[in-house]
Amino acid sequence: MWSSTFNNFMSIQVYGIPNCGTCKKALLWLENNNIPHEFINTKDNPPTHAMVEDWVKSLGSAPMRNTSGQSYRALDDTKKTFTEEKWVEAFANDAMLLKRPLFVKDGTAVLVGFKDKEEIIRQKLGL
Repeated sequence: MWSSTFNNFMSIQVYGIPNCGTCKKALLWLENNNIPHEFINTKDNPPTHAMVEDWVKSLGSAPMRNTSGQSYRALDDTKKTFTEEKWVEAFANDAMLLKRPLFVKDGTAVLVGFKDKEEIIRQKLGL
């Protein structure tokens, strides 16, 4: 019984950085709705290549790109021709290229960003 409760407690991971306004908004929403989650600071604990590869398989690289960030803008124009594998490498090498927050539910990336309507967010998070 305890292990299933523990698994439910850790079933949603939120990847982002603490000073990101969108991450703060998402975390507050989760807390206000009593939704158990774990926050992972991608600056302190960057995702592995394998994790990013799984996320790209689930979501595709386009919605995962933090196009407003300095890291993205610093990439040269070849970014327009990056393959999915090249984006996996880029995300794994610089987590600041990832749009935030990124939600993982039961091991699968299900949502990136936090601008959808609440009903869509709930659906993607399986709530």
